[in-house]
Amino acid sequence: MTKLSVNINKIATLRNSRGGNNPDLVKAALDCERFGAQGITVHPRPDERHIRYRDVYDLKSVITTELNIEGNCQEKKFVNLVLDNKPAQVTLVPDALGQITSNHGWDTIEHQEYLKDIISVFKESGIRVSIFVDSDPAMIEAAATTGTDRVELYTEGYATSYLKNRESSVIPYIEAAKMAQQAGLGLNAGHDLDLHNLKFFAMHVPGLLEVSIGHALICDALYLGLENTIQMYLRQLAV
Repeated sequence: MTKLSVNINKIATLRNSRGGNNPDLVKAALDCERFGAQGITVHPRPDERHIRYRDVYDLKSVITTELNIEGNCQEKKFVNLVLDNKPAQVTLVPDALGQITSNHGWDTIEHQEYLKDIISVFKESGIRVSIFVDSDPAMIEAAATTGTDRVELYTEGYATSYLKNRESSVIPYIEAAKMAQQAGLGLNAGHDLDLHNLKFFAMHVPGLLEVSIGHALICDALYLGLENTIQMYLRQLAV
């Protein structure tokens, strides 16, 4: 079964909007685990508009599943944060400064040498590495030369076209997954996956190890409750 890692950035956004500690981010993460999530994802950014760097230390001390830290490894502060906390996984995302949300994967051909160097830094500390990539087999083939353990498919394109033609929308991701398997890479996925499109994706994309879902899941939890929502997402992955 594909693992569900819950991205709790939006919970931090809500907390930060009023100051104080309501909602309690650490308690929310522990509740997500208690309700069945197999991992917790955070994506700290330099302006700390949602996840604060201090949050990562607080979470690492209590998380009992897998902690996945996403972010821009070109920021020295981010690299130090990951090395200090040694999460189960670091996901390298090519975010620009001030970017609202991640909107593209790495060009693993152009940045191949850089990625080799930075990935080796994390792997020397025993941290599993995943690279955020588009569903382009050439990018995945090049990713395999960097030393990364996994790639995470950027799935906005799938989610956007799903309602128009779900069969055609998933084809590039099936081909990308096959390339990852041929290259010996583990496969993750994330971005705009939700209760409507997740099951179809998980049914058709081979070798899917983990999905990271935040925005849609937290939005659903406003109506359905956090525990019920997590259970509903887990059922979509039980294919």
